[in-house]
Amino acid sequence: MTRFIERHPAWALILLIAVAVLLWLILAVWPPGLEEAFGRKRVFLNAVFNGITLGGLYFLVASGFTLIFGLMRNVNLAHGSLYLFGGYIGYAISVWTGSWILGFIVAFIGVALVGVVLQIVVFRRMEGQDLRQTMVTIGLSIVFADLMLWAFGGDFYQIQTPSWLVGPIELPLATAVRSSGEAVYLRYPLVRLVIFAAAVIIGIAMWLALNRTRIGMMVRAGVDDRDMLAATGVPIQLVFVAVFALGAGLAGIAGVVGGTFQSISPGEDTRFLLASLVVVIVGGMGSIPGAALGAVIIGLAEQLGSVYIPTYAIVVTFLIMVLVLALRPQGLLARR
Repeated sequence: MTRFIERHPAWALILLIAVAVLLWLILAVWPPGLEEAFGRKRVFLNAVFNGITLGGLYFLVASGFTLIFGLMRNVNLAHGSLYLFGGYIGYAISVWTGSWILGFIVAFIGVALVGVVLQIVVFRRMEGQDLRQTMVTIGLSIVFADLMLWAFGGDFYQIQTPSWLVGPIELPLATAVRSSGEAVYLRYPLVRLVIFAAAVIIGIAMWLALNRTRIGMMVRAGVDDRDMLAATGVPIQLVFVAVFALGAGLAGIAGVVGGTFQSISPGEDTRFLLASLVVVIVGGMGSIPGAALGAVIIGLAEQLGSVYIPTYAIVVTFLIMVLVLALRPQGLLARR
């Protein structure tokens, strides 16, 4: 961060002003003129929190994608199918057993096993062949989509939120002040906040594992020079299988989260694959902090855009991506 401020003082100042304005909009009581221009503060706060929690979901998908694509250089365009498959598994397990938590566990294990098969059967045979990986995984995503459509139909499925997470929680953020002087505080769904907190914990754990452990060192060394690492006796292929399984399993967990947040249905695989690509491009290849930052930016852009400029909300997302590619092609927090 210090290096960024030294190299780009103007951009650092603009970012500081933008953060200060956003904090004021969140924490301060809006004057009547501002509410007339932007609508009620409650709507704005809901859009901000929806964007941040949606960013948590995008991060869970994109973190697995950045491990596989950004870090291991495997072009897996079937990653969205892994997300949707995890959602279907989580739904089936939660309906069968009544356990929401068990749905996460089984989805992670089931999709991780699919990832192991993909790495061994597909990607190990095509190492360094980006075009072949792209074409094969596009074909696999089409096959997976048809198989899931055949198995689960074209209906929308909603994963039932557990009773201990049902309902809103009152946050210490005033949305208005009554004529009596009493403040009205924001109430927000507890399940979204809990899942976002879990996404933050997972992100920190992944960063620590990649940057502060021996396994993370081996993964990074294997990406930079796998022949040299293999010469030291490290089973590099086993390490890569484990990383691929972790990335796929995170997509499966994200599918259960998405089914709880919103719903799962045919077409969600393409949507979340595209979102993962945008997040990784904005945040930077192979960077866990970059995936987190990109996910929050894209989530906020989508939700604020859908509230204030609904016709052009999707344009805002791609405009952000274009600006990042033009000004910082390697991504905001690219791995050095």
